[in-house]
Amino acid sequence: MGRLEGKRVIFTGAAQNIGKEAARMFVAEGARVVIGDVNARDGAATAEELGPNVQFIQVDVTEEAQISNMVAEGVEWLGGLDALCQNAGLQKAGPTEDFEASDWDRVFSINIRAQFLGAKHAIPHIRASGTGGAIVNMSSNAGRRGGAGLAAYCASKGAVVSFTNALALELAPDNIRVNALCPGWVDTAFNAAAIANLGGTAAQQDAIAASVPLGRQAAPAEIAPLFVYLASDESSFMTGQSILIDGGAHN
Repeated sequence: MGRLEGKRVIFTGAAQNIGKEAARMFVAEGARVVIGDVNARDGAATAEELGPNVQFIQVDVTEEAQISNMVAEGVEWLGGLDALCQNAGLQKAGPTEDFEASDWDRVFSINIRAQFLGAKHAIPHIRASGTGGAIVNMSSNAGRRGGAGLAAYCASKGAVVSFTNALALELAPDNIRVNALCPGWVDTAFNAAAIANLGGTAAQQDAIAASVPLGRQAAPAEIAPLFVYLASDESSFMTGQSILIDGGAHN
């Protein structure tokens, strides 16, 4: 307990699934958290469930003005900013020859453009803390290795890896660390598009059995602790890393 005591955090995409579990752990470890999510119903419910140290702000991360407003309102409520965690994401699947350009653009808008915008507006506030801080981005093992029918998703998550590397170098003089998570299969509805692309749940289970040495998916609560570590001072000498947490699939 207390690994994040006094930390002030903005966390996008935390209304459900991995983000919600991470926000729960952040609060348990002493942080105050602003949840930014487009899902108003679940975002508000999560904030109420997690208690007075959590504030929900609705945000569409494809809109810069809304991201700017979320950061400004969040910093005002928090009284400053020590960490930005960016978990908002979108997955779409299908053969490249049939993939709509508008869908490609939306995947990139949510998965990587929004991370650039979040960082752009959060960096001055993290720098103003005077003690450094952390930016934690959500990538995927798909950003380290391609998947048939997932070209847009893989490319966008690969861009997160490169963005994380570059931003870590840029912010190192300010002692602002930038790292990313690269999960594999996680048991959430987020993967519905990938499961359908494989041919359904039975095909997904066959793929997991063939490619994941641990032989199963992760639960969200098995991924969330990595957010805690990367946002905490325990990872004070780690930056520019995109960490695989995929049951050994890339071993």
